[in-house]
Amino acid sequence: MADSVYISSNLTSAQLEFLKLLDEHEIDIFLLEEIEDKLDRSFSSINEILENLVHKGLLSRIERGKFCKANFRDEHVIGTFVVQKGAVAYWSALNLHGLTEQFPNTVFIQTTHKKSDKSIFGVNYKFIRISESKRIGISKQGFGNHSYYMTDMEKTIVDCFDLPQYSGGYAELIRAFFEAPLSGEKLTNYCKAVNNIAATKRLGFLAELLDKKGLKSFVRFAKEQVKDSYNPFDPKGSDSGSFNAQWKLRMNISKEEILDIANKQY
Repeated sequence: MADSVYISSNLTSAQLEFLKLLDEHEIDIFLLEEIEDKLDRSFSSINEILENLVHKGLLSRIERGKFCKANFRDEHVIGTFVVQKGAVAYWSALNLHGLTEQFPNTVFIQTTHKKSDKSIFGVNYKFIRISESKRIGISKQGFGNHSYYMTDMEKTIVDCFDLPQYSGGYAELIRAFFEAPLSGEKLTNYCKAVNNIAATKRLGFLAELLDKKGLKSFVRFAKEQVKDSYNPFDPKGSDSGSFNAQWKLRMNISKEEILDIANKQY
């Protein structure tokens, strides 16, 4: 806190007015640079007001220039608020879509901007940077100041196969794919955007093996992407198993094991 900022012992009229306007506009989280426009009110010393309210425990500083009310702790809103073009994704989105009962101890945020992982109010956040072309299949959740962006079900599945280290485990991902009601058109569009041939092959193989309804067009698309080189079915698995010539996959998890995993209950 800057030495020049005066900390009042009691709430001043300006501080009280600021808090009242936050309530009237139903604002729980905000940027310093935007708050006066949102409140349609200019203050002669907005920085001093904020410092005083943080000092008094009525506001919390998330990071420089970003604040929220002291009792506001929605981890998904906060995680997508602190980085531009942020969206809840990967394991966190799997959980929110009801595709896994495993609850990650980290909130995974996908973004097109570079952002270091950090802990905010005791919650760990991991920011995964993607190219602008991969930012697709995102929808808004919640309402008003409590809204945030999240990858939809199909994009969440494609993202997790693209970067399975953020999915909570390959067996969990197979079960999620088996349980999820998926659109073949969306899967095709998202696989084109992500442009990971190995991930597309794995998804196509699973869709065919598990006889997923409504995905025949996607399976055809996935087969068209198959090249000469082989990839392990589980990218983190052992260098072993039979070779599937149709999908050019090294089956380090057998078909029988996959079917067993898919049919296991949570």
